[in-house]
Amino acid sequence: MGKTVLAIDIGSTKICAIIAQVNDDNSVQIVGAGTTKAQGLKKGSITNIELASKSIASAVADAKRVSGSDIKSAIVSISGAYTKSLNSNGIVNIPNKEISFKEIERVMHTSLYNANIPNEYEVLHALPFNFKVDDQDFIEDPLGMNASRLEVETHIITTQKSNLNNLKKAVRGAGVEVENVVLSGYASSIATINSDEKELGVAVIDMGGNTSNIIIHSGNSIRYNDFLGVGSNHVTSDLSMALHTPLNVADSVKLNYGSLLTPTNELIELPIIGDEHTTHEVSLEVVHNVIFARVEETLMILAQFIENSGLKNQIGAGVILTGGFSKMDGIRELAIATFGSIPVRLARPIEMDGLFDNLRTAEYSTAIGLVMYATFSYTPYEIDVNKRVRHSNEAATEKININFSDDLEIPIAELKNKVSSEKMVSIDSSKEKKSDEAGAINKFWNWATQLF
Repeated sequence: MGKTVLAIDIGSTKICAIIAQVNDDNSVQIVGAGTTKAQGLKKGSITNIELASKSIASAVADAKRVSGSDIKSAIVSISGAYTKSLNSNGIVNIPNKEISFKEIERVMHTSLYNANIPNEYEVLHALPFNFKVDDQDFIEDPLGMNASRLEVETHIITTQKSNLNNLKKAVRGAGVEVENVVLSGYASSIATINSDEKELGVAVIDMGGNTSNIIIHSGNSIRYNDFLGVGSNHVTSDLSMALHTPLNVADSVKLNYGSLLTPTNELIELPIIGDEHTTHEVSLEVVHNVIFARVEETLMILAQFIENSGLKNQIGAGVILTGGFSKMDGIRELAIATFGSIPVRLARPIEMDGLFDNLRTAEYSTAIGLVMYATFSYTPYEIDVNKRVRHSNEAATEKININFSDDLEIPIAELKNKVSSEKMVSIDSSKEKKSDEAGAINKFWNWATQLF
């Protein structure tokens, strides 16, 4: 039967909505898309809910018009701004000496419970990067193995609750429910990394209009993520100030003449800020120098991120650059020189059926990655923002709309009714509950038995 998926990439400069049909065999066909200029956002975060809602509604309406679908819930991207990451671990005993999905769920839940997450932060993703069966490290998939003990090391990505709630309000204001939330850098990596790069380890840098997100993928999972509030719009601002010309003219200069390769002495005529009837001549060498300085500085900071991650030696496949900023002429050559003997690849999102021509460029990597996330193209196991344990072989689920507000929790019985035992497993729904009065005692007892 399949299902219909709405993916909304909420970026700093543009909002892209894609509607796709996911078939039973997990093949995907794009059936609608809409893109609009982002308003009410700055550096990836909501600054005006009403304006952001209007932008989202416009993009979604365009996508629905093309597809003929009236889908009401969406998987949404969230910027790496205001995120914090930490590593945690968990250990459980295996009573039956064979690891079932229940034990994997328990150990992942335990690692989440052991993490020191501040109250004002909400978990976006809990991604296991090392399963340990008894004394054997780096097990790809422990399911079905014989063991007496299972351990896991987990990379946990969190974001401020206020940031998440504001995003949810903006999407709801556009008449769409939030089905799931995915870190934008994570989504970009899904759309651009191939299996060999996953195995060797790779850093993915999504360079957008106002932000640059970096994730390092090693083994089965993301091991590191960070955020830099610099993008291609900063080049436009630099050109506007250096050339003393309006922003729209500076942006046109960037698009038409922007290059990091050898400059020329050719002259161009530009209007002056405040007196657009008066023009002055500017050498393209000056344009080149302004752009080169900003891009080089940005790449140097990103190179420092890789150095600080402690994982530089684990990215054998090198660095992948994607996002609209990565389309600048000569950026790969400058990146190779900046990162120092690390391979660099420019990436566009992978091909899929029905992909419109305008979606084949690098700035749509996040949007395509969101669609792929809906087809379970992520790490073998993870805990998502809805606290569900997801795995790569799970069946498609019914849509579950989660309210992230502090004062509302979804009843366990409701989750049990929505998710069958053969489908995606919810951590909360997997707990047995004898009675409402005994719930708190059972919860404590469950934790005690997990730990001992």
